[in-house]
Amino acid sequence: MTHCMKLNAEPFEKIERGEKTIELRLYDEKRRTVKKGDYIEFSCTGVGYKLKAQVCGLYRFCNFKDMYYALPPDKIGYHEASAADYRDMYKYYSAEDIDRYGVLGIELAKVTKNPKLYRYFSDKDV
Repeated sequence: MTHCMKLNAEPFEKIERGEKTIELRLYDEKRRTVKKGDYIEFSCTGVGYKLKAQVCGLYRFCNFKDMYYALPPDKIGYHEASAADYRDMYKYYSAEDIDRYGVLGIELAKVTKNPKLYRYFSDKDV
């Protein structure tokens, strides 16, 4: 199964470069259908670039605080110089929704770019 999800430019680029291998989401109705072995097609908001990754692991937690404690910061998109702070996720999700649904870490592998929708993909790579 292939799922479609939107990403802002910064996390999109980190996943594309392999710097972020775990995408963080609410464990809402849409994410409850994601299974290991499925694919996710990410769309970069505002520009329409797309990439596809295979789900190779799923990590469920009650909240982002617990998730940030358990998962390596570099895998969720933080560099050594920047401090991982679970409160960063409040930009995207309310505390009420986090309490209601819980959270999910989606580990990704096999990132590929869609040559028709991604400008950095050269003809020699197709």
